[in-house]
Amino acid sequence: MSEASTQKLSLFALTAMVVGSMVGSGIFSLPRTFGIATGPFGAIIAWCIAAGGMYTLARVFQFLAERKPDLDAGVYAYAKAGFGDYLGFLSVFGYWIGSCIGNVSYWVLIKSTLGAFFPVFGDGNTPTAIAVASVGIWAFHFTILRGTKQAAFINQVVTVAKIVPILTFIVILIFAFEFDLFSANFFGGKGYEGTSLFEQVRATMLVTVFVFLGIEGASVYSRMAQKREHVGMATIFGFLSVTCLLVLVTLLPYAVLERADIAGMRQPSMASVLEAVVGPWGAIFISVGLLVSVLGAYLAWSLICAEVLFAAGKNRDMPKVFGTENKNQVPAAGLWLSNIVVQLFVISTYWSTDAFTLMLSMTSVMTLIPFFLVALYGYRLTKRGETYEKDAQDRKTDLVFASLAVVYTVFLLYAAGWKFTVLSGLLYGPGTVLYFWTRREQGKPLFDRSFEWIVFVVAVVLAVIAVHGLATGYITI
Repeated sequence: MSEASTQKLSLFALTAMVVGSMVGSGIFSLPRTFGIATGPFGAIIAWCIAAGGMYTLARVFQFLAERKPDLDAGVYAYAKAGFGDYLGFLSVFGYWIGSCIGNVSYWVLIKSTLGAFFPVFGDGNTPTAIAVASVGIWAFHFTILRGTKQAAFINQVVTVAKIVPILTFIVILIFAFEFDLFSANFFGGKGYEGTSLFEQVRATMLVTVFVFLGIEGASVYSRMAQKREHVGMATIFGFLSVTCLLVLVTLLPYAVLERADIAGMRQPSMASVLEAVVGPWGAIFISVGLLVSVLGAYLAWSLICAEVLFAAGKNRDMPKVFGTENKNQVPAAGLWLSNIVVQLFVISTYWSTDAFTLMLSMTSVMTLIPFFLVALYGYRLTKRGETYEKDAQDRKTDLVFASLAVVYTVFLLYAAGWKFTVLSGLLYGPGTVLYFWTRREQGKPLFDRSFEWIVFVVAVVLAVIAVHGLATGYITI
């Protein structure tokens, strides 16, 4: 593909890609998720940590995009450049499979939303819900096959359209704000049997990761940017605007309802909150907005899934078949594999007791490893002073942001807990088959470095533990 044909996305389009990727299903579930875990005080601390941590990551993505323009595959390219082929593969695989699982959560929430009006959909994992979701998966699949550029334009339109219901929700709750109720809820409210503040904050960390996913959307599409500097600008613009929405959607419900009532609401809880304030039309209004939002986010993430595999195949970090495109310049092989994986996970939700929460948590955990490696690469680059020969002051600033990003991602891995770490091995271990395929195509040894064998063995051991835990019931999903 020629450079002229690919570098077509404007700053607005890249920003819309970031916002469209971030504003999906997660924002509509925030009131109940935070209501279960904590009150406004804990929520404020959680968002300070999450927003601060994600801002450091956004800054790392920004300065890496500017200082390493040759690494235009986005997230995983930095892991490979810093830590070798296998960790580069694990980064791209984790990011890709996490994105696929995120797409499954969208379908679960769509059907759960419809379940409030049509009981046959239940909580989004009934046979009917799975069948309808399957039709949707392949409808989007064949639409995207017609052209990535057209799909990106659709995403811009949807991004604008879906913000309207969220802003309406915020405005209505601002006018309905009751300071006394907010104060009563501040530390949990009546009947709250709270744990320590640390545990309250920790309980919200995975959902904050989930709602911030997409912050790297412009980086993934860096090869299609009109100007290289637009990648970093779009990342920051998208991050700041979405953060404001997330915080307001989380905190305002505490000023119109008791925390215990919020915690007991059906997902999507934003619809339930607005219904409690303005009546039944509020639930319908938000539900329609959710469907538009989630379908738009699904479109954006379907594009990202295919683009990640395409870039990896092009750079020979995945089997070369994924580096090919159809006549419409769409990475068709990557799109096919992504949607097959999404389909299999959608079917698996039938056996899950809380499919949405499971998919949300797994998406977050699978994406943490790539994010950690990006932060670590940023730290390594700044620590060595590479590309900073004439920018000593910029180096100091970027070193601070990279260091904080490393600390933040390590904390998130700890906050995720052992269960989801073990389950991640169930995907990373078998997923290495794609790495073996790639190395065989190129006639290279499986691993170039001894520590890569160690990482592989750890992934396999975690996979075995996960299988045993699921089989014995020690691990439940």
